[in-house]
Amino acid sequence: MALMRKLLYSIVGGIIMALLGACSATKFIPEGEYMLESVSVKSTDKSLDVTSLKGYIRQHPNSKWFSLLKVPMGPYALSGRDTTKRINRFLQRVGEAPVIFDTVQANRSGENMLVAVNNLGYLHARVNQKRVVKGKKVRLTYEIVPGERYRVRNIRYLIEDSVVERIVREHATLSSLQPGMPFDLNVLDGERSRISSRLQNSGYYKFNKEYVRFEADTCVGNQKVDLDVVIPLYRASAESEPELHRRYKIHSVSFSGDAMAFDTSRDTSRLDSMVYRGFPIYYKHKLAFRPSVFTNNNAIEPGHLYRERDVQRTYSNFGQLGAVMFSNIKMVENDSLPNMLDGFVTVHENKPRSLGAELEGTNSAGDLGAALLLTYQNRNLFRGSELFSLKLRGAFEAITGLEGYSDQNYMEISVEAGLTFPNFKLFRFNGRDRGLMRATSEISLLYDSQNRPEFHRRVLTSALRYRWQSPNGLLRHRIDLIDLNYVFMPWISETFRKDYLEDETDRNAILRYNYENLFIMRLGYSFTYNSQRNATSIADYGSNALGIRFNVESAGNVLYGFSNLFGASRNDQGQYTLFNIAYAQYLKGDFDISKSFRFDDRNSLALHFGIGVAYPYGNSTILPYEKRYFSGGANSVRGWSVRELGPGRFTGGDGRIDFINQTGDIKLDLNAEYRTYLFWKLHGAFFVDAGNIWTIRDYAEQPGGQFRMRSFWREIAVSYGLGFRLNFDYFILRLDGGMKAIHPAYDDVRHHYPIIHPDFKRDFTLHFAVGLPF
Repeated sequence: MALMRKLLYSIVGGIIMALLGACSATKFIPEGEYMLESVSVKSTDKSLDVTSLKGYIRQHPNSKWFSLLKVPMGPYALSGRDTTKRINRFLQRVGEAPVIFDTVQANRSGENMLVAVNNLGYLHARVNQKRVVKGKKVRLTYEIVPGERYRVRNIRYLIEDSVVERIVREHATLSSLQPGMPFDLNVLDGERSRISSRLQNSGYYKFNKEYVRFEADTCVGNQKVDLDVVIPLYRASAESEPELHRRYKIHSVSFSGDAMAFDTSRDTSRLDSMVYRGFPIYYKHKLAFRPSVFTNNNAIEPGHLYRERDVQRTYSNFGQLGAVMFSNIKMVENDSLPNMLDGFVTVHENKPRSLGAELEGTNSAGDLGAALLLTYQNRNLFRGSELFSLKLRGAFEAITGLEGYSDQNYMEISVEAGLTFPNFKLFRFNGRDRGLMRATSEISLLYDSQNRPEFHRRVLTSALRYRWQSPNGLLRHRIDLIDLNYVFMPWISETFRKDYLEDETDRNAILRYNYENLFIMRLGYSFTYNSQRNATSIADYGSNALGIRFNVESAGNVLYGFSNLFGASRNDQGQYTLFNIAYAQYLKGDFDISKSFRFDDRNSLALHFGIGVAYPYGNSTILPYEKRYFSGGANSVRGWSVRELGPGRFTGGDGRIDFINQTGDIKLDLNAEYRTYLFWKLHGAFFVDAGNIWTIRDYAEQPGGQFRMRSFWREIAVSYGLGFRLNFDYFILRLDGGMKAIHPAYDDVRHHYPIIHPDFKRDFTLHFAVGLPF
């Protein structure tokens, strides 16, 4: 902890030195020039949102940490002019040179803004530059004077092809063009894309948005515009005669399981072939997939009009198959049949099998150990892109500090097998539904054997679940149709049993429950929405990104119903059993929402709210430990270590067993995090966290932990802190340091409000994690 205190003081001292140095940065500004201190964009018309116009600024001032501190420029400013000295070169290399105001760049920025404002319909707008000079610094403001916005008065469609005109008018209700709308070129371009997409999905294979143009008369007066939507006839070339746009149908669709099967001449005489459900399939020597893989994932139907969305859906269907490396679709005009297309779909197999090994070191409270993970995958087990995975994990750890135990080692061996099908098993959907749902079925089986000095534990789980998502990947669903979990304790040492499990105190009831044999049969459903579906780095989390997660699960209801129906006997604790093992019964639900607001390319604010409630009933009075909530840690209230906070006002005494008692049935998390780019791949964050856990019932072993509506808000813990993140694009390494601000376990002011009376050793907690907290 002393080392961490010194490190923190060093960082703070370095920032202060950098800030002091930044004040003298103007010594590097040549005579007659100025350092760009700030740039802003304002509008005389409040209805014009200038946020998007900031993207046209070509020259930005020196970067600021948290939008306040010009720390990156500090080291450069601390350097001297003599670059022959190594220290000066070093400081200038790690620092950021002051930005010298460039009038050419400023004028170009203003011109680009003017074009952008004109495109919004402000045809008589002006962009003024206001420069405020103070010493060697200049503050630049772009003032937008938009004037009155032009609006569309009348809309006409001038389409020479009557069939094309009929299709466009049939879907006119979906058009964004309406009389009275602003004359916005961005909206017009979107309408071009919409019309083009509609026609491409109506048989017009060769149609594109370049055929759609607009003619606007801005001279009708009163800031009004008469707008014509023009679609001319088709021309194969500039010299050819105009003709009606050709509407195509699908004549045939052929498949190939080899990337080289369809050459440029499409000569298939040298290939092996078969016909399945009317579709020719060509291959060399051996077909890697079952024929149904091609037809089930194809959405292009012979005899139907050509539709671009069918082509894209076929790409998507094959793209989600793990056994497919890539697919390619070529549409070719039939040589003998006019207005007919032949489709050639090539599917190339991915590497079917892979082996992997990972060796890792472990450190649990100072006890060193090692673990080895071996993995095997077959991506095409039954030639239908079924993914089979097998994982074997072994771990060993030398445990110290235990007295009265004959064995001082921890050993774990686990075997996990999984099989994933690229569709719904037990349910059937046609090709169109399959493309829309992007579904998978998963079967898993896990056996885990743990031998500790205190006890031996065996865990056996099996599950059947379904997953599906929307075509754009933003919405994801998961149903755990059945999830079986069996925990068996074949041996418990007499020392552990005597010291803890048989100790007649109020502090060990939950502890005893978690070292008994247990059976859980659960089903569940989860839903997630993420507007940034492919976000893997900090930069990917764009403006107004939104994430929502909902989960609900229940266990034991079916078993309890059958036990009641058939009048099953109960054990000594009044519980029904299955094969002499009590089963858990509970209902659990979770909801999380997070939203980020990006201010510019360097700064953003992320907010998070999470709540969870789990209720044991019927056959259970206590939740299984694995299903209980905990607070603290890298993704919760970061002023506390994981499982160190709560429930409620409860505070533990015996650190060896309180990791179980410091769990609950209700959880609340509130988080706010300001994120900023620092330099290189390093990002920083300032965060404030609040939350806690509570129990539903008043357990004697967790005094002060029960949730009460009138007083729970007084038991919300608060922490604050700073964090650093290394952004490597595909993953993020995170280091967060949190300080306690409000500690609900204490009543006296000194301990209840650590923010007023901070104690670094007592209140500071360091977290290392992978990925963003929310």
